[in-house]
Amino acid sequence: MIYNHPIMWTPCDSLWKNRGLIKALVGREVIGRYRGSMMGVLWSFFLPVMMLAVYTFVFSVIFKARWDTGSDSKTEFALILFAGLLVFNFFSECVNRAPGLILANTSYVKKVVFPLEILPVVTLGAALFHCGVGLSVWFLFYMIFFGVPPLTALLFPVVLLPLLFLTAGVSWLLASLGVFLRDVAQVVGVVTTMLLFLSPIFYPISALPEEFRTVLVFNPLAHIIEQTRGVLIFGRMPNWNLYGVSLIGSLVVAWLGYLWFQKTRKGFADVL
Repeated sequence: MIYNHPIMWTPCDSLWKNRGLIKALVGREVIGRYRGSMMGVLWSFFLPVMMLAVYTFVFSVIFKARWDTGSDSKTEFALILFAGLLVFNFFSECVNRAPGLILANTSYVKKVVFPLEILPVVTLGAALFHCGVGLSVWFLFYMIFFGVPPLTALLFPVVLLPLLFLTAGVSWLLASLGVFLRDVAQVVGVVTTMLLFLSPIFYPISALPEEFRTVLVFNPLAHIIEQTRGVLIFGRMPNWNLYGVSLIGSLVVAWLGYLWFQKTRKGFADVL
């Protein structure tokens, strides 16, 4: 199938025009990942449960990590930890795959007129599906052990919104750079691993010495992880001033990343 697709300079125009194609490719991406396995898509449910159990055992039993809630409950620690991992895993799944997206779909570059800019969005959609499955696991365990979550949990999609735009912008940038600089994938893998331990996922921000807390300002995931825990677990409303700044900043990143992708896409065929 050939798509008559002129280059668009506004992400919304392109994504809206190709919304049907995006939906179909996201479905294929999700189903294709588990095709051939006996449990199929059910793995998307059990994998988060197994990783949650491993992380909880390592950090709460071996390393004796505790949260600043005054509770020694390993179940509570697991749910706090998992809330942070929901955010990080969504981001890391998208950015780790971004540098190889065009390289893995060279036929779209050379043989057909295809809206290449939707490829990072397809990955984002698949990651969002897995995040939704992980969130359902979180809700299930929370309701079994603690009852109904606070009403502020309904604000989780709102809290996640800046991360969607930020991830899309970074993915567009990395998808383009990955065509011209093959080392980008290696660098991204190292950076995301660093972010895993430099983000307040396995520890609260209060555990850091005062002089190091200001460093977290430069970590785009830190405040999103904190606000996610706030609405899901502690019943706290988001810091709307910080949220507004984060949303505007992420929109700028998304637009710049998309603009860079569209500026450089003409050179993909020459390199590939």
